[in-house]
Amino acid sequence: MDVLVVDDEPTIRGILRRILEALGHRVREAPNGLEALRLLERQSADLVLSDIHMPELDGTALLREVSGRWPETGVVMITAVTDIETAVRCLNDGALDYLGKPFRVEEAAARVRQAIEKRRLILENRDYQRDLENRVREQAERIAELYVTGVQALAHALEAKDSYTRGHSARVAYYCTAMGGAMGLPHSFVQELRVGAELHDIGKIGVREAVLFKPGKLSPDEYAHIKEHPVIGERILEPLLRGHPIVLAVVRSHHERPDGLGFPDALVGSRIPLAARIAAVADTFDAMTTSRPYRIALRPERAVEELTNFAGSQFDAESVAAFLRAFPEPSSLPVSTRLAMEQARVGEIAWR
Repeated sequence: MDVLVVDDEPTIRGILRRILEALGHRVREAPNGLEALRLLERQSADLVLSDIHMPELDGTALLREVSGRWPETGVVMITAVTDIETAVRCLNDGALDYLGKPFRVEEAAARVRQAIEKRRLILENRDYQRDLENRVREQAERIAELYVTGVQALAHALEAKDSYTRGHSARVAYYCTAMGGAMGLPHSFVQELRVGAELHDIGKIGVREAVLFKPGKLSPDEYAHIKEHPVIGERILEPLLRGHPIVLAVVRSHHERPDGLGFPDALVGSRIPLAARIAAVADTFDAMTTSRPYRIALRPERAVEELTNFAGSQFDAESVAAFLRAFPEPSSLPVSTRLAMEQARVGEIAWR
């Protein structure tokens, strides 16, 4: 074990060196706290024995520095019998123990052994806590993934009931991923964006099928009912996805509009989360290019014109521009759509 002895009295340093080396430790010496910090910066120590009263930088200041910069280094304070009160304050500040001067060889050896054992227990407990936290976090993430995978399976099953919406979420996820790449967004953001796009319509599980699959125009009450699905979706996912706000933002806010006429919160402009603004463009494009019982699909070129014409009001202009960069040739989009559907698999969700 590496031990640093810090004391302005060479005699004290020599005595402690002999005691420590007899116990099998490697020993370095410093005459004050400032020199001790220089030595620690070159090579850390397992244990520091430091006098309290020293020139340039005293022991209490050295204790604070060591505790903050080298938290795994244990510190034992050396103090005169008349300064026990200061030594006790050092214990409260993180010192493992204190050694009073004058000391006997047996006492010094026993205090060092005790400090080393205490340090070992502290580090073991810290490692155990860290390992336990990691395992709990991994387990929670796994539970969340299994939960979301199950919910995703329900969403795909719901889509599969209607030939007009089958594959919709997979296509929206494909578009969102490409748009995120075109915008140069971080990989972790794009991953959460993709997951949110996969799950953006999950709240439709709570919408009556008679309304969801109605071939004709919806009544005002029916339209108000279907407008509840973003909030329902967030409510379904929020308990296990609190640590993934981007996913939840897509689910709740993908029907918001920059002009404030969207739902459920009538957010305006940049108050709409970026991920939701991106998803809104992808979602609307896919809806426009998919046939429904009450209308035929638009050609991709015509759908792009709609996005462009309403950029800044119904759609976020930055997101529309990203869509155009990601898909400069709209006529190729149906091929990309089929590819997205083929690649979409239940259980592919991952944001780590």
